[in-house]
Amino acid sequence: MNGGPLIHVVDDDQSLRTALLRLLAAAGFEARGYASSGDFLLQPLPERPGCLLLDVRMPGPSGLELQAALQHRGCALPVIFLTGYADVSSSVRALKAGAVDFLSKPVERKTLLEALHRAIDRDARQRRERDEAAQLRARFATLSGRERAVFDGVVAGRLNKQIADELAIGERTVKLLRSQLMAKLAASSAAELGCLAERLRQLSDT
Repeated sequence: MNGGPLIHVVDDDQSLRTALLRLLAAAGFEARGYASSGDFLLQPLPERPGCLLLDVRMPGPSGLELQAALQHRGCALPVIFLTGYADVSSSVRALKAGAVDFLSKPVERKTLLEALHRAIDRDARQRRERDEAAQLRARFATLSGRERAVFDGVVAGRLNKQIADELAIGERTVKLLRSQLMAKLAASSAAELGCLAERLRQLSDT
């Protein structure tokens, strides 16, 4: 199971925490339990895929405070709240902060497992998107200054001759630079370059 999804269960109720860990193990999940938000925060930030199953009211920092602390630290693991003290303001706050679900105790096994699968799917999707973004940034970083200038011209819809005039270089040189940058960016058309430019713009806005 090493390397697969890992469920972090943070709940101060030892009997419930033990029951949840047994339920998750029976369902094929690997899970770890923590008695408080502080206990979880003392551990290194999780790098493995998975999610957090959090109580809201606990001694010390609440589940909502733990959710905020993890976001501040850059931990993007999806969060599911499981609480015996559900209220509208807490659920709204949790969901606005990105929680996958806000469940009330006692929770049906099917409901809990469905929420966990949604959280794990979200984590997998987010990891893929982060990897793709990192790869795109890395490929773009390999472009020379001239290649970036040609890239900008192409995505702006300019012809090779127009780009050549603007950069005061030969049209043949523009064609060569265009071929090189397309190879580096793994693009096969001007349309694909346009899509990459838009993706880069979105990444710079996040």
